[in-house]
Amino acid sequence: MPDDVLLFEQIGGTLLLTLNRPEARNALNPRMVMALTAAVNDASSQRGLRAIVLTGAGEAFCAGADLAVLGSMRGSSPQDNQADSERFKALFLALLASPLPIIAAVNGPALAGGCGLATACDIILAAPEASFGYPEVKVGFVAALVSVLISRQLGERAARAMLLSGRAYSAEEARALGLVALVASRDELVDKALEEARRLSRGAPGALALTKELLAHTSGMPLRAALEAAAAANLLARESADIQEGLDAFFGKRKPGWVRDDADSR
Repeated sequence: MPDDVLLFEQIGGTLLLTLNRPEARNALNPRMVMALTAAVNDASSQRGLRAIVLTGAGEAFCAGADLAVLGSMRGSSPQDNQADSERFKALFLALLASPLPIIAAVNGPALAGGCGLATACDIILAAPEASFGYPEVKVGFVAALVSVLISRQLGERAARAMLLSGRAYSAEEARALGLVALVASRDELVDKALEEARRLSRGAPGALALTKELLAHTSGMPLRAALEAAAAANLLARESADIQEGLDAFFGKRKPGWVRDDADSR
């Protein structure tokens, strides 16, 4: 359901989600985390949607955890801390497990959990004003959940530099690392992200979903096991409705008429 901390707009087959706490630099409180998790899970089950774009209202993409939440950690019980960690884990899993391509349009600072949020998306576009970093070590915290994502995506050496230094990287530095795919002006950023969403939507929905699942499953897996998993995915693809439609369209010299089935929208 729509929530005022999160704005919803469907543009064609793309769902534009906007973090909507500009007065708090879109900091993540439990309400926003749960609203975003529910929105991604709901969008992933809707056959009419083919992609998600995530951005922030105002000058920031997401400044990480809300200061009130951080302050409350000093008196939190182990159960409270566990519940907060589980909420973030559920959000990252929703983004990573979604069969839909998810594009982050990072319009400003993306720090700590906000950087993790962008990292959990499939593709990051950034404005020149954007910055990326994990300053957790500077307050005695550990960027634990996101360390898994950043080390898989950038490699251990780059992840060490980013996580241990706690410094913020500019949009161009993040692009040089391979974290950001494209830097575009803030005025053009969301349009560029929607354009990228439309481009990705030309791919077969089942093939996109299976590709995301395969990448998530095989990252860090021993070579033989990874190749076995890839061979199994190859077999599924060969027997799918997507490849039948794709080949029919190719030889018939027409555009494919992709249809998301129940497996795609899981």
